[in-house]
Amino acid sequence: MRLIRNSNNYGYFFILPFFILFFVFSLYPIIYTFILSLNEYDGMADKVYVGFKNYKTLIGDHYFWMSIKSTWRIWLVNIIPQVGVALWLAAVFTFNRIKGQAFFRAFFYLPNLVTAASIALLFNVLLDWQNGVINQALYGLGLVTEKINWLRMPSASQNWVAFIQFWMWYGQTTILLLAGMSAIPTSYYEAAIADGANKTKIFFFITLPLLRPTMIYVIITSMIGGMQIFDIPMVLTDGRGAPEYSLNTMVIYLYNQAFTYNNMGFASAIAYGIFMLIAVFSFIVYFMIQRKEDN
Repeated sequence: MRLIRNSNNYGYFFILPFFILFFVFSLYPIIYTFILSLNEYDGMADKVYVGFKNYKTLIGDHYFWMSIKSTWRIWLVNIIPQVGVALWLAAVFTFNRIKGQAFFRAFFYLPNLVTAASIALLFNVLLDWQNGVINQALYGLGLVTEKINWLRMPSASQNWVAFIQFWMWYGQTTILLLAGMSAIPTSYYEAAIADGANKTKIFFFITLPLLRPTMIYVIITSMIGGMQIFDIPMVLTDGRGAPEYSLNTMVIYLYNQAFTYNNMGFASAIAYGIFMLIAVFSFIVYFMIQRKEDN
């Protein structure tokens, strides 16, 4: 009763729902996943404690390393043009007076509002090698002599997934970089113009260095999301990484181990392996970019 009567303690009641939800839906699953990773468990029978056996198996698992390679390739093919196009668009809107900027921002961001699974289903239809619009258009224009089975070609499948990711996220990246450019004091630009600098020099020697904190945020958050890509490659083909495991991303591999092969313990070890990879590469990217900034 004293706790309730003391008005200084009212704040604890307002933050209590957050901590309850955090412990139930975040902290407990994290701890329980680690416990599962130390056991052999198929979801039905009793758990069998095996220590770090699942982690040793994971380190020597060829398919897991293949999934890492596929995930990284898809992300790199996506992020390089995504940042390049976003930088160009942000610079165009920052250094030029263009009417209807609000409309263009909304237009660029629009693909991000559609669920990834819906977009994957759309491209599944577009890329159909018999009746897909893309094949029909290329064949009708005479650009190809025979229809292309896009989703049976490993490299083409990865490139299409990367393109879908690019198309979905370049708008948000543009808005973030545009906000970062808008926050740069105009006095720097005015001083550079007074010294005779053109737009190209202003962009490379003023805008880009001052935009580095925003770039760090964009690249790290994109990498975290890219390492967890699941829905698009899952829906686009058979959900098991076809063709030839080229779309077998780390999270798809985890999902199949857990829910297709009922290997919950090994899947939990994969989850912690993905977490460690994301954490390590995030720190590497951060310190590499930060180091350049300090120099």
